[in-house]
Amino acid sequence: QVQLVESGGGLVQAGGSLRLSCAASGRTFSSYAMAWFRQAPGKEREFVAAVTWSEGVKRYAGSVKGRFTISRDNAKNTVYLQMNSLKPEDTAVYYCGNRAGYLTGPYDYLTIESKYNYWGQGTQVTVSS
Repeated sequence: QVQLVESGGGLVQAGGSLRLSCAASGRTFSSYAMAWFRQAPGKEREFVAAVTWSEGVKRYAGSVKGRFTISRDNAKNTVYLQMNSLKPEDTAVYYCGNRAGYLTGPYDYLTIESKYNYWGQGTQVTVSS
């Protein structure tokens, strides 16, 4: 089992910045990748960004590319999501996901929600206009 705890959410004005953190604990030695997904009210959960633990391969959703940056600290088993130039449409609950075990296939598979085995409880991000 892997436990994930997100933090860093909050209320920010449009154009502002926030940094989310996701700390992993438990059987992290089997972890292959971490990702951030988000879910806005009335919408399905969508991919935001992902990173592999060893190679550092990253993927971003088109809507956040150039504004958000995902990074990892292997020593702390923590993944971060730096969010700049926030927009009201970024308002959502942000969830951290963990992929346990190697992922066969192209790196674009990192954008698929079903590829992740464990999830955090989510952290609310609200961007006011």
